[in-house]
Amino acid sequence: MVIFQFVPYHDIEPLGSAKRVNKLLNIVKNDKIVIMEGRLSKQEEADLIEITMEEIKPGFSGIELSTINPEKDKLEGVSKIKHSMLGLLLGQRQGMTIIGPASVVKKIVSNPQKIELLTEDNGGKSKKRYKRKRKKK
Repeated sequence: MVIFQFVPYHDIEPLGSAKRVNKLLNIVKNDKIVIMEGRLSKQEEADLIEITMEEIKPGFSGIELSTINPEKDKLEGVSKIKHSMLGLLLGQRQGMTIIGPASVVKKIVSNPQKIELLTEDNGGKSKKRYKRKRKKK
């Protein structure tokens, strides 16, 4: 089973950079795919990747990350000015970020129009499931 967790930007906006990265990484470590409103800064993305590389071990094989930004290049005239003003007001809130565990997300292909997410169910390998044995009568 693949589980997605939406993270609205207002949930991580008040956090400092390190806490923001750690919150997202903790969600991913629970085999959930994060769909975050907005984007991380370039430095936060680099920190996330660096921390992930340090924490790779048998139970955690890393992350897949992709960001979609609205297309500014195709806008003209008044629309371009409106978009620039929104960028000043909203900052990193525009766009969308997807972060998933590499054990579940095999590949993310993104372009301005869509995201293709190739996943693989890990069959519960990362979480132990116990079945109670029934006694025979």
